[in-house]
Amino acid sequence: QVQLVESGGGLVQAGGSLRLSCAVSGNNFRTNAMGWYRQAPGKQRELVAAITGGGSPNYASSVKGRFTIARDNAKNTVYLQMNSLKPEDTAVYYCNALRGLVPIFSWGQGTQVTVSS
Repeated sequence: QVQLVESGGGLVQAGGSLRLSCAVSGNNFRTNAMGWYRQAPGKQRELVAAITGGGSPNYASSVKGRFTIARDNAKNTVYLQMNSLKPEDTAVYYCNALRGLVPIFSWGQGTQVTVSS
């Protein structure tokens, strides 16, 4: 049973920073691509950043240059460093393993990020 546990969210002013963490248990973490998603109220969940098993990142255009995804295979953890946050970044953030661009596992509880203007 794979568990995804997201943490690190909070309330921050526009222009601020947060670092999200996602601890993954119960799967072969090293070989899976991992992604960070977000879901704002009334909107569909969207993939904002992904990282291959080898550490190559990709970003949605809306966050490119502001967010950085990283992984620590020794800790089975993936991170999302978010800088220059904007009110439109407000959402619940989730992580998941990816097969192509498709999430593999059941979703965790997510972590709320709220950016005030």
